[in-house]
Amino acid sequence: MKRVFNFSAGPSMLPLSVLEKAASEMVCYGDSGMSVMEMSHRSAFYDEIIKSAEALLRKIMNIPDNYKVLFLQGGASTQFAAVPLNLMNGSGKADYILSGQFSTKAFKEAQKYGDVVAAASSKEENFSRIPETTRESFRPDADYVHICFNNTIYGTKYNYIPDTGDIPLVADMSSCIISEPVDVSKFGLIYAGAQKNMAPAGLTVVIVREDLIGKARDITPAMLDYKLMADNGSMYNTPPCYCIYIAKLVYEWIDSMGGLEEMKKRNEKKAALLYDYLDSQDYYIAPVQKESRSMMNVTFVTGDAELDKKFASEAAKAGLQNLKGHRSVGGMRASIYNAMPYEGVEALVAFMKKFAQENPKA
Repeated sequence: MKRVFNFSAGPSMLPLSVLEKAASEMVCYGDSGMSVMEMSHRSAFYDEIIKSAEALLRKIMNIPDNYKVLFLQGGASTQFAAVPLNLMNGSGKADYILSGQFSTKAFKEAQKYGDVVAAASSKEENFSRIPETTRESFRPDADYVHICFNNTIYGTKYNYIPDTGDIPLVADMSSCIISEPVDVSKFGLIYAGAQKNMAPAGLTVVIVREDLIGKARDITPAMLDYKLMADNGSMYNTPPCYCIYIAKLVYEWIDSMGGLEEMKKRNEKKAALLYDYLDSQDYYIAPVQKESRSMMNVTFVTGDAELDKKFASEAAKAGLQNLKGHRSVGGMRASIYNAMPYEGVEALVAFMKKFAQENPKA
C-alpha cells in the first residue's frame, strides 16, 4: 500500500527509515532473541537502549551536564500538575503566559496548587500571536514562569525566549522539540510529549536543571517526583520501553543528518514554501500574525466552513491526510514536523492551487 502524506498534529508521521529499522528489529533486537517490546527493562539489552537514547538526546540538544533527562509517562498534560508540585515550593507563586489551549490548561491545573496568575495573554485576539513580555511582566518572587513554546492548535511559536531574570523558565515544547537548536541553559525545565517529533504516543521527556529537583511537596505522587525518577534513571517503574527505543532511532536519524542545525534548515525550507504560497494569494487566509508563525503547524481557512470541510475531505482522497483543523478553531492545519518530507509540502501546495481553481468562492 502506498503511504500517504500524514499532516496529523499528533501522533504524527515518523521518518520512514526509522520505521524500516524498527520493522527489521521487530521480532529480534540484535542477538537478544526477542523484541524490544518483550525484553525486561532491567536487562543489559534495554539498559543499552535507554542510556544510548539519553546520550543521543544530550548530544543533539547540547544539554548541559547539570540537567537531568527523564523519560516518563502520562503525556505532557501530566506535567501540568508535576511542574507546580515540584517547583512551586518557595513563595508558592507562579506566572503563566497564555498563548493557546495547552498553556491555558496548564495554568488552570497549576491554580490548584498555589498563587498562579496569567502574566500575559493573547486570548482576546483568538491566540493569533505570541504575547510580548519583558522582565517586568513577572512577579519577582515567582517560583517559575511557564510558557508553551509552540502552539499546535493555533499555529503560533515564540520567536524569542522570554527574559525572566533569575526566575526559572519552564517550557512545554511538545510540538517543536528537536526541530531546531535551542539554548537549554535558558530554561529551568523543558517538557515534551514525544508523539509529534520524537516517537509514538506514550513517552514524555523532561529536561530539568538539577538545582530545581529534590524539593517536591510531601503530597507529590511518587510517579510525579522528579528526584525520585532521576535517582532511579527513569526506571522507578517500568518505562515506556518501546517508545524510548523509537526515540533513540529518531535521535540517531537526526544525528546522521547533521543535527539540529540541519533539521532547522529543512524545516525552514518546508515552512517557507507553504507560507510563501499563502501570502501570495487571497483564496486562503492565514490567521496567525507573521512574527508569531509556527514552523511546525501551519493554520489556514477559506472563510467558508463548508469549503473548509470539502477541502479536508478531498485532500484526504488525494493522499494528504489529517488536514482538518482542531475542532476548537476549524479550518485547516498542516503539521509539518521533522519527518514530513519537502515533497509532502509541495504536494499540499499543488493541491491547494487546484482546489482554489475548481472551487471559486461565491
